[in-house]
Amino acid sequence: MTTSEAYVEFGNREAHGVSPTYERLSQAVAHDGDLLALLDTLPPGKRQPNLLFGVVRWLGGPVDDPVAFHDYTVAHWPVIETELRRRATQTNEAGRCAVLLPVLAGLPQPLALLEVGASAGLCLYPDRYAYRYGEHEVGEGTPILECAASGVVPPARVPQVVWRAGLDLNPLDVTDPGDVSWLDALIWPEHAHRRARLRAAAAIAAADPPLLVRGDLVDDLAALAARAPADATLVVFHTSVLYQVPVARREAFVRLVRELPGHWIANEAPEVLPYDGLPDPPDAALHNVLALDGKPLAWARGHGQAMTWFG
Repeated sequence: MTTSEAYVEFGNREAHGVSPTYERLSQAVAHDGDLLALLDTLPPGKRQPNLLFGVVRWLGGPVDDPVAFHDYTVAHWPVIETELRRRATQTNEAGRCAVLLPVLAGLPQPLALLEVGASAGLCLYPDRYAYRYGEHEVGEGTPILECAASGVVPPARVPQVVWRAGLDLNPLDVTDPGDVSWLDALIWPEHAHRRARLRAAAAIAAADPPLLVRGDLVDDLAALAARAPADATLVVFHTSVLYQVPVARREAFVRLVRELPGHWIANEAPEVLPYDGLPDPPDAALHNVLALDGKPLAWARGHGQAMTWFG
């Protein structure tokens, strides 16, 4: 799709009902010839709304007024372009653990977790967070991750994790204020609860840092997986990562991960990892497909706020 169409889609499917600021801003950019011309000088993967909005916010620019956003972006394009080219959307949303938890809890324990596209590794701590599925609560402490769950009985306990590692082209360090400020800039303007959740999750990770390896999801996955303890169930997982990977590399990753011991949890958009015979999603919002070992299990919202399991 064109850059304009991508911004319309983002506003209609991702930001609608979730972030009025970004819904309004994405629609404005979609019809802004000046900004579209600038964006189209970038590689396709660097034109995405989340990345542009995050960079402008990180630089201190305005996102609440489309006219001010236009003026700021045009005036500061050289520095914005530099950041767009060097950064990636590394949203590290601990809330995603809420949709992973029912799958993780059902696997043979203990677990060795390996997240592909781990960012700062905040999703490697599903055993350290608390959860609320309606009236059902699991785990203790903070943050409390809330998720509207349909069609599944929430687990009675959190999983037992004995090893956790992440693989990322550019891993972030939760003890580095600059890295944390980038994660904060990627959180949408109205989402104060997600900012509080980021701080709480970052404190947990900083107290017991995970093993984060800078590497490629195909070239370096097997070597990292081999470091997992043999007496634990290896679980390779990823959420909203593969859309950034070219199709050929994506297919190579799928072939590789299927050959590894243990299990594979994918949580990706249906156009990124297609499955046959999926039921209709519960509404028009953007949903990922949560799958275990290539078998689709549920529709899941991108930040872990809701999931609908298949019959």
